[in-house]
Amino acid sequence: MYQLKKSLGQHFLKDENICKKIIAALRQHPFTRLLEVGPGGGALTKYLLEIPDVDFKAVEVDEEKVKYLKSTFPSIKGKILHHDFLSVEKPFENKFSIVGNFPYNISSQILFRILEWKEDVECVTGMFQKEVAQRIRAKEGSKTYGVLSVLIQAFFDVEYLFEVSERSFQPPPKVKSAVIRLLPATKTPEMRSREDLFLLVKTSFNQRRKTLRNSVKNLFSKSKLEEKIFDKRPEQLPVQEFAALTFDMK
Repeated sequence: MYQLKKSLGQHFLKDENICKKIIAALRQHPFTRLLEVGPGGGALTKYLLEIPDVDFKAVEVDEEKVKYLKSTFPSIKGKILHHDFLSVEKPFENKFSIVGNFPYNISSQILFRILEWKEDVECVTGMFQKEVAQRIRAKEGSKTYGVLSVLIQAFFDVEYLFEVSERSFQPPPKVKSAVIRLLPATKTPEMRSREDLFLLVKTSFNQRRKTLRNSVKNLFSKSKLEEKIFDKRPEQLPVQEFAALTFDMK
């Protein structure tokens, strides 16, 4: 068998009904290439390997889990990458989907990595800490609306699929979980560049209690900062307004 490693945020899914529910949600959007992030003990992997006519790969940082998966699922040979997802090279040349019970301690970093590949990512079906899932789908005006909300929603449409009890995991986490789906945005807002949007959003929310005039004053000219929009705090701006502001940055 294998050992659970708290340092890697490992909580393995044991509820077969939830596993099947995630697989069913994943298969609602057909794919020919699929990457599983953090297969761990193979709760989802065993089902993913059975899907016909799919180029499947899995990336796992834990050497012990890699050895376990290879010995337990012989068909995974040649399909598993022993690597850290946050630094692994893009696994496919063409478009692909992503699935995973994502390690909660790096889930935000995983999303930022996915954003780097956004042109090639067709669908993401993933399990997150419930609080993070809610933050990803939050709208302006909400206390949970922040950097993740804006940057993910600028490029993806977010679907909140279902919640998962702590009892579905071994060991049970101290938080509730939720599964969400990300699909390429039906309409991506116009922006000067992705880099400008990232800089503006991260700078804005770094001091979220201040007005934009104070938090992003180094990114705009003095005359631009006189406009009324800069009276607002960052959580009051919808994604489209953040994108539009990038054209006026220095």
